[in-house]
Amino acid sequence: NSSFLRLSTFPLTGIPGLESGNLWLAIPFCCMYVISILGNSAILFVIEAERSLHESMYLFLRMLAIAELGVSLSTLPTVLSVLLFDSWEIRFVACFTQMFFIHCFSILDSGVLWAMAFECFMAIYNPLQYSSILTNPRIDVIGLGLTVRTISVLLPLPILLKKLSFCRSHMLAHSCLHPNLLQLPCADIKVNSMYGLFVILATFGLDLLSIILSYVMIIKTVLSISKEEYLKALNTCISHICAVLIHYIPMIGLSMVYRFGKPASPLIHVLMANIYLLAHPVLNPIIHSIKTKQICKGIHKLLTPRR
Repeated sequence: NSSFLRLSTFPLTGIPGLESGNLWLAIPFCCMYVISILGNSAILFVIEAERSLHESMYLFLRMLAIAELGVSLSTLPTVLSVLLFDSWEIRFVACFTQMFFIHCFSILDSGVLWAMAFECFMAIYNPLQYSSILTNPRIDVIGLGLTVRTISVLLPLPILLKKLSFCRSHMLAHSCLHPNLLQLPCADIKVNSMYGLFVILATFGLDLLSIILSYVMIIKTVLSISKEEYLKALNTCISHICAVLIHYIPMIGLSMVYRFGKPASPLIHVLMANIYLLAHPVLNPIIHSIKTKQICKGIHKLLTPRR
């Protein structure tokens, strides 16, 4: 007995209340994307070019750089279209595709961080057999397993969303995220919401729990060795700890805002989404370049002109 207008596109927004300054906002956003894309690409190039870096630590770092690059490239088109070209709409298929790849690379990022935590633990707990356990073929299998897990868990999300009727003209931030899209349907979203929660627990939740357990074992191991070896062991994990913090803190904050902060200003939602999507792709190459001497030397060599 009731009818509604069925939407064919989703409206996009930049920073709420600052739409008139989109051109100026594009400058810092473009700078961050340049840092992210060039930084992660440089790490990939250095590890690929230097045969001495074809070890487990750097191969996992290469996977992390691929995931970070994927997140940046997935969000870049809509960010630039909104801030630079005043394109305020995105079609269903494009939005669902972007959502899939953003979450896909974010979950892959999380899985690689777990694998790096395990690698840190093995390097400290059993350094003599470390290289024989984490061989290159086994690392390739781990990477393949993380990719298969990510795709298989995420694939139902766009399929479930496609079955819904969208009729609410709710402004999306300039990138399509699953929690944002769940505010638009005119149908029951209980199944979608429950599956979204399952995805978070089965990926980010399990990865974070595994990382915490790995560091509990690392701390237990280093307490039994000398102070000099203790400091040396912990120093190898500092860059990874920083990467974990800048990945999980914004992600947890964004989840809390969407689930419990509905009365909050839309500005809070957009800012949290931007921090989540930009913080780790921008900061990770900087952290690993500073803390990893071989990467730093490789990038310096790459930037130094040959005579």
